[in-house]
Amino acid sequence: MNAEAIVFQQPCQLSVRSLPLRAMVDGDVEVEVSHSGISTGTERLLWDGSMPPFPGMGYPLVPGYETVGRVMSTQGNCGQGQSRIRVGDWVFVPGSYSFEGVHNLFGGAGSRLIVPHDRAVRLERDLGADAVLLALAATAYHTVACGGARDPAAPPDLIVGHGVMGRLLARLTVAAGAPAPVVWETQSRRQGGADGYSVLAPDDDDRKDYRAIYDVSGDATILHRVIPRLAKGGEVVLAGFYKQDISFAYAPAFMREAQIRIAAEWKRADLLAVTQLVQSGRLSLDGLITHSQTPDHAAQAYETAFADSDCLKMILDWRH
Repeated sequence: MNAEAIVFQQPCQLSVRSLPLRAMVDGDVEVEVSHSGISTGTERLLWDGSMPPFPGMGYPLVPGYETVGRVMSTQGNCGQGQSRIRVGDWVFVPGSYSFEGVHNLFGGAGSRLIVPHDRAVRLERDLGADAVLLALAATAYHTVACGGARDPAAPPDLIVGHGVMGRLLARLTVAAGAPAPVVWETQSRRQGGADGYSVLAPDDDDRKDYRAIYDVSGDATILHRVIPRLAKGGEVVLAGFYKQDISFAYAPAFMREAQIRIAAEWKRADLLAVTQLVQSGRLSLDGLITHSQTPDHAAQAYETAFADSDCLKMILDWRH
């Protein structure tokens, strides 16, 4: 069986190819994809060739870890009771190793996928295309849930960046009943759309007593800007993905006894938690997907996703 897939032949060279799918084994499900998302973080680094050394890295590769579709067939034991995946279920798939003859990093941008059943998360049908955002929501959730030495972690009172990740983190903070955070955003076009919190340009904020600053901007120089804004003993959480080395001036960090924490990749428990929040109505995904294209316009879709500041989230619609 073959399926269409987005393939990065090499940096900045994209094609849509028909690729062979691996054979199904016990516990696998076959997913017919309806939508997949384009990541402006890790996927941009794969696209332009600036991704630091990463397991499975190499070209040609199939990107994508934000995929929604319907289960078309199952093989063998696909779970028990409430966790069982059945034909007809709508599922979220956080990437796959479906395609042969290419690197699957992260392997979710295709028309059909073969994945272990315990990698798929069953969804309510009415979530529709918005469900591609669950991976980003899980990433935002994990930044607080992982906590590090501080368990539980302090929720953010300052978030740097008002893209999709920043908005999700702010919405999660408000939904948890914590005080509304301040969000910094340098691009005026992205300063709107706040619901229950405020968005400021950094230069318009003179506060210097933040307890927990969460950076989702991906700016490797961010510590120079935010450490002087910490209260004594405050924490900076690095929740973006950074291709340059990160450094900071020691004296300001020393005077504040600053703590720096790195929020790593989300876990399945985070994905399940945010899926429940979304399906219960406590976390809204509304208004975050701003652009959509079909795979035959994939080159244009990636260009818009990476270059257009009006594009919060681009998705590919595989239904046609």
